[in-house]
Amino acid sequence: MEIHQENLAHSQMLKATSRFRYKGMLNGAVSGLTYGIYSVLLMVAGSYSPLATASGILAAPYVTSGLNDLLSGLVLTLYNLKQGKLAEISRTLKTRPGQLLIIGFLLGGPIASGAYLVGLYFAGAYAIPISATNVLFGALFSAIFLKTKINKRVGFGMFITVIGAIVINWVKPTGSPNFTLGIICALIAAICWGAEGVFSAFGGAMLDSEVAVNIRQLISGMVSLILIVPAIGAFGLLIKTIGAFTPVIWLVLSGAAAGTSFILWYKANSTVGTAIGMSLNVTYAFWGVLLSIIFLHQAITPTIVAGSIIIIAGAILVTMNPSEFFSGAIL
Repeated sequence: MEIHQENLAHSQMLKATSRFRYKGMLNGAVSGLTYGIYSVLLMVAGSYSPLATASGILAAPYVTSGLNDLLSGLVLTLYNLKQGKLAEISRTLKTRPGQLLIIGFLLGGPIASGAYLVGLYFAGAYAIPISATNVLFGALFSAIFLKTKINKRVGFGMFITVIGAIVINWVKPTGSPNFTLGIICALIAAICWGAEGVFSAFGGAMLDSEVAVNIRQLISGMVSLILIVPAIGAFGLLIKTIGAFTPVIWLVLSGAAAGTSFILWYKANSTVGTAIGMSLNVTYAFWGVLLSIIFLHQAITPTIVAGSIIIIAGAILVTMNPSEFFSGAIL
């Protein structure tokens, strides 16, 4: 009888663990999907006047990214208010780890987001998988500054990711004179996001991830709209965009998608581990390209398909051992 009860308890524990891991895997997968949706919605918002007809390389991207990040931060603020964690925002900002994170937020927020938007503007969906090389730079910066050892698997994954980026840039799409500039800007975004990961490792271990992401989005949005937008002479464009209403609706949707993606990503990290969470989240490159093909009529070329697949495969190798991923999915 006692043995039977032990077996029953063990069986129930395995079922609970399996459900827990399944939920974590599902959260990670949906975080990738929603970030792909976010990328596409940004391009939709940018197709409306006055953003579509704005002059200057930086004006429309920074107005778009600033509004998106601020709206995303507000979505997360409402989420944390519901969770009873609103007071944690001010407390986090007073801590040393929180102050370290702010440096990363400035790199990954206004700088990377602006560069990513410029990349999307000039290179379209081609910029999305290029930005996914952030895991490569994250691993590289971790090796340099955190003394993390790069083993053969990680090194091979980094090599594959670079090959994928080269494949995507191999054939320029017709009618895109600034395609290479768009790819370079997407690469700058990936570098800054990789650097943000290092600061997150320094400062984020002792902080609530949902509160940290909330602060990130608010800081990114406010820095872009209060400091960068007036500095580049785009304040008039900001007012016109808000007055146009239609692009703002799309930016509300993209901000909600971004906020949802971040929340689900961090939930996945806490249940199935950061490695699996990152591997699932980086599938946004696939979803972004696929949704762009379906809804934005992005041209399907062998280079964008092959390059996207190669980059995702390389990114998964950089973040974790594939055998661990599949064993985690089965458990």
